[in-house]
Amino acid sequence: MPVLQIRKIGDPVLRSKAKPVTEITKKTLSLIDNMVETMYQAEGVGLAAPQVGVSKRIIVVDTGEGQGLIELINPEIIETEGKDIMEEGCLSVPGQTGKVIRASKVTVKGLNRGGKEVRIRAEGFLARAFQHEIDHLNGILFIDKVVRIGEEMI
Repeated sequence: MPVLQIRKIGDPVLRSKAKPVTEITKKTLSLIDNMVETMYQAEGVGLAAPQVGVSKRIIVVDTGEGQGLIELINPEIIETEGKDIMEEGCLSVPGQTGKVIRASKVTVKGLNRGGKEVRIRAEGFLARAFQHEIDHLNGILFIDKVVRIGEEMI
C-alpha cells in the first residue's frame, strides 16, 4: 500500500468541506487502507481524507489506547457531553501545538468499511481524536480553536 502525501496548512483542500461518500467501492476501500498506512507511517493517531488531498468524508483513528483501529465513512457527532482542555497537534500543521476545548464525551455515528452503520461512544483522548478528525471534514483545523499557546491567551 502506498503511503500518501499529507497535505500541509495552506493547501485549499484542508479548508474545504468534504463531500459525503455515496457508494463504498474498491477505490474507497483502497483509500482507507492507504490512509491507515499513512497514519501509522507518520506516527499519527488519526487522519482524515482531506489531509491526503481527497475531499471525502472518511476518517481513520487509532489512539493506541487499546480500542484498535477505527475506520469511519461519513462520520458525524450526534451527542456531546462535558468539556475539557488539552494540548493538540496535527500532521497537517507540523511543529505547532495549542490548547483546545472540546467535549469530553461524544457519540459518533458513521459507516464501517462494509457499509454498516456503527455508533461509538467515546471519552477522553478518543473523543478528542474523533472531534479533531471530523473537524477536518468541515475545513476546520485545530489552530482555529486554540485558546492558549504556551501561557499566552490569543
